[in-house]
Amino acid sequence: MDEQTFTVSALNEYVKALLDSDPILRQVSVRGELSNYKVYPSGHHYFTMKDAEGSLRCVMFRFSAAKLRFRPENGMSVVATGRVTVYPRDGSYQLNVTGLMPEGVGDLQVAFEQLKAKLAAEGLFDPAHKKPLPLFPRRVAVITSGAGAAVHDIIRVLGKRWPLAKILVMPVRVQGMEAPPEIAGAIAYANRHALADLIITGRGGGSLEDLWAFNDERVARAIYASDIPVISAVGHEPDVTIADYVADRRAATPSNGAEIAGPDIQEVTAAVAQTDIRLRQAMAKKLEGLRRELDGLAARPALTDPEVYLGAKAMALDYARARLVAAAAKAAEEKRRAYVALAAKLDALSPLKVLGRGYAIAEKNGAAIRSAADAAVGDRIDVKLSGGSLDCVVEEVHCGEKG
Repeated sequence: MDEQTFTVSALNEYVKALLDSDPILRQVSVRGELSNYKVYPSGHHYFTMKDAEGSLRCVMFRFSAAKLRFRPENGMSVVATGRVTVYPRDGSYQLNVTGLMPEGVGDLQVAFEQLKAKLAAEGLFDPAHKKPLPLFPRRVAVITSGAGAAVHDIIRVLGKRWPLAKILVMPVRVQGMEAPPEIAGAIAYANRHALADLIITGRGGGSLEDLWAFNDERVARAIYASDIPVISAVGHEPDVTIADYVADRRAATPSNGAEIAGPDIQEVTAAVAQTDIRLRQAMAKKLEGLRRELDGLAARPALTDPEVYLGAKAMALDYARARLVAAAAKAAEEKRRAYVALAAKLDALSPLKVLGRGYAIAEKNGAAIRSAADAAVGDRIDVKLSGGSLDCVVEEVHCGEKG
């Protein structure tokens, strides 16, 4: 048998043609675990699928990867769908993946949990960031489909409960690829132009895929960045979206969102009426107390008979003046007697009294001479007497001698 010789590239192309012509390998699903997952700047995804006994090279080109709704991660069990072919340059076969699904759960559920974990770690769900809703909103922006039942429910319920609020409908798509940027853009626009003091965004019920616009990261970040409080009113009671976690308040349904948005005007009216009654009662009670106080003042003698009242006060003033004068006179007499006594004591101690009894005071240069040793022969001294003084000259000094 003749043996055919191939070039390397020719053999690779031949094997590629064989694989490409196999109908089973044109559309095959492969179950395995992701490994060495890489995303290149070109947008193509390259990875390996493996099980306990083997591995398979895989590539997902950009146009297929753009349809992914979750983030593939190493170690994730998946089912890949695609075509088995050969890459002629390397001579190795690979799976050109056109679809990738997490095994056991839907890709949307995986994407939901991944985004939820990511935003929670960044603090977008933190209760401390949530803003209080206005008690009496004046303008409410409703961001939803202009043709859906949700917008009519919100207008009907809010119009009935709180008709004082002006409702601004900002119609957007709430389903499909165009929905997330439209919803996020409407939220940003309402904030940029201060269109309202409250935002309600949402839609009616549906499948997880129908509600997916409110699980989009762009919508979540727009809600988080909003300075205007946001109510998320998506789907029915069991439906929970990422928007619900980020919003300042979560409503079970669009109608419930309208109920949360404003108070019931009938309840407010009743409360105002009750407050009016309490205020009137309090004012009546206050006025009654003031009236009794006024009556009591009017019955006092100062008003009923001021002449008698003032006469009594004048008499009391006279008595007080008399007691004050008597007390002042008594105090002055006591001070006078004390003064006389002190003056007598001071006079008794006066040197002049000593002189009056025949004694004299000898001074030298204005200072009293206490001892003969304080003077010398020839010193001039003054001798003060009861009746005048003598200017003398010392002729002799006798120290220690008795007279």
